[in-house]
Amino acid sequence: MTYAILGVSGVRRWAVRLTIAGGLVAMAGVAGLRTAAADDPLAVHRAEAAAGNQETVTAARLEAGRKVFEAACMACHQATGQGLPGAFPPLAGSDLLKADTNRAVHIVVNGLHGPVVVKGVQFNSVMPPMAQLSDAEIADALTYVMNSWGNSFGSVTTAEVTTVRAGPKPKQEAGSATEHPGTTVAEMKYGGAPSPVGAVAQQIEMVTSAGAPDMTRAEFDHAKQIYFERCAGCHGVLRKGATGKPLTPDITQKKGTDYLKVFINYGSPAGMPNWGTSGALTPEEVDIMARYIQHVPPMPPEFGMKEMRAAWKVFVPVAERPTRKMNDFNIDNIFVVTLRDSGEVALIDGDTKRIINILKTGYAVHISRLSHSGRYVYTVGRDARLDLIDLWMEMPGIVAETKVGLEARSVETSKYEGYEDRYAIAGSYWPPQYVIMDGQSLEPLKIMSTRGMTVDTQEFHPEPRVAAIVASHEHPEWIVNVKETGQILLVNYEDIDNIKVTQIGAARFLHDGGWDSTKRYYLTAANQSNKVVVIDSRTQKLTALIDVDKIPHPGRGANIKDPKFGPVWITSALGNEKITFIGTDPHDHPAQAWKVVRVLTGQGGGSLFVKTHPKSSSLYVDTPLNPDAKISQSVAVFDINNLEAGYKVLPIAEWADVGEGPKRVVHPEFNMAGDEVWFSVWNGKDQKSAIVVVDDRTHALKAVIKDPRLITPTGKFNVYNTTHDIY
Repeated sequence: MTYAILGVSGVRRWAVRLTIAGGLVAMAGVAGLRTAAADDPLAVHRAEAAAGNQETVTAARLEAGRKVFEAACMACHQATGQGLPGAFPPLAGSDLLKADTNRAVHIVVNGLHGPVVVKGVQFNSVMPPMAQLSDAEIADALTYVMNSWGNSFGSVTTAEVTTVRAGPKPKQEAGSATEHPGTTVAEMKYGGAPSPVGAVAQQIEMVTSAGAPDMTRAEFDHAKQIYFERCAGCHGVLRKGATGKPLTPDITQKKGTDYLKVFINYGSPAGMPNWGTSGALTPEEVDIMARYIQHVPPMPPEFGMKEMRAAWKVFVPVAERPTRKMNDFNIDNIFVVTLRDSGEVALIDGDTKRIINILKTGYAVHISRLSHSGRYVYTVGRDARLDLIDLWMEMPGIVAETKVGLEARSVETSKYEGYEDRYAIAGSYWPPQYVIMDGQSLEPLKIMSTRGMTVDTQEFHPEPRVAAIVASHEHPEWIVNVKETGQILLVNYEDIDNIKVTQIGAARFLHDGGWDSTKRYYLTAANQSNKVVVIDSRTQKLTALIDVDKIPHPGRGANIKDPKFGPVWITSALGNEKITFIGTDPHDHPAQAWKVVRVLTGQGGGSLFVKTHPKSSSLYVDTPLNPDAKISQSVAVFDINNLEAGYKVLPIAEWADVGEGPKRVVHPEFNMAGDEVWFSVWNGKDQKSAIVVVDDRTHALKAVIKDPRLITPTGKFNVYNTTHDIY
């Protein structure tokens, strides 16, 4: 079975309807429900279940099972139950099903990795556990399969499924595709977003490989563009594997074109989107991609000191810049707002709510960081362009720019006493490296590669991307997250000619994170490893690896004093609705330190950021990547003093009143005073977007900032709070 066609989001929406139907049974009674829901066999089945007939093979039960099968299984096993030759085994006439019903239950509940023989033919694919289905739904689906296409193998009871689910889990091979099942479409879109490396795709020559199917130059050029746009974010530019599996010719040629077309078309049971059946790729493009990935991956150009110095520009030399603030803006309360799809940032006055200036920057600015003084803003676009903004000028503007690669995500400055703003650092996705620059001019000074060994298997990885960088408060060094290797680098900048780097093995797939309330401990998500890593920046050692639920994504996290457990740091997640609290006080609360002490249930998965403020009693949780529009267009807010009470929903997109569009609400950010929280209403590029300002004390709407120039606003960075690491 697979959820390739609908994705988990579709199954979840369908499951919600099941829940509603089940609730109606209790209210209306069996007879009434049969009448009211004559067109809903699933509701009839629930009625029969309430009457004690759940485990019999009735027409209604078979119809209910058919619906489950079509939603969760048909993409791989086909409507006829014949499967797909070479990929997915047939269910029609399956000797495996007939011989061992219990094994079939185990496969659906726990997944299957490795060879299986059906009707004398060996299949060696991957099936994830159907964790998104209830025990009754699994029983229904299996009963449908066992009584369809000429099968007459009996039935499966809910009790049998429950017993298997509660029993021991089969041991999976390390690194198997079932380690992270249930990836939603939203998650995949987030992880596999287009790579700016594709902008230089036409510079890459055609590469062919022995044993690979023929391609024309036009097909190759088309395929490499698709790969950068659709695939590189997960599988890596070099196809060595990142958060997705490796796709090198030694692997792909053994599978063959037909086999690969199946996976590209229908999706992988490990969570790859169904590019063909979703309509994202045409049948011709599916065929092209199946052939393309059997060839050696083309190597994008490197980007070294020669290229960086050629891209480096100083518009206002340091000597010509103001020696004092030349405007009347309260720069501490300025918000630097990413206008993602226009390649700009907006500077908005937090006091007046007016736009000060719109500046052309790199594309899709991923992060903005502030200098130690709060004077300079450093922005980095996904296209690896860095811009330096001077807030002291009469009209704040860009004074320098450079480019540190072809794709990047992170920038930071030196903040330790005696080194304030002397240096800046930026980390690249491609090439895999970080660059140290002059903090006042962005002149590139030193390039350091991140290519190296993975923390777990100790294998060389050619493409370890720099995901996040923070400046230590304890030593003159930066903390650098190297995503694919799982290595955390403490880069000392006291002497960049004789640079010292402390390497700490943590966990793979490092992403973002932030400080605890003391700014001693750095907590960061290793998202696809489902862990939070804790680094003691004072001792420069790994403190803890904490298991959390699926795909934590904290941003910089949130710090509060939990009424029961003391100081905690909080993260939400892409993969589920859980909001996880981790104890951070080893001195006064040693029993809770570096442990999950509390888990709250939010609106749903697809969260990118949690936020609070030392002066606030509220915890805000966004869900912009949730497939349910009602959830993605609102935020949940918890009362820190009464966490058990659940959350209140704020209809942010409704308050924005911007008309049609996805209107995803993202990235809560407080003002300097800590009495307002700002939200981006992120709409389509050609649709109206807005920023909504909420009174933190009352949770009432305070202001809506609208302007045609606010194109796809996403991240917002308050100058004071970002400068002082307040979150």
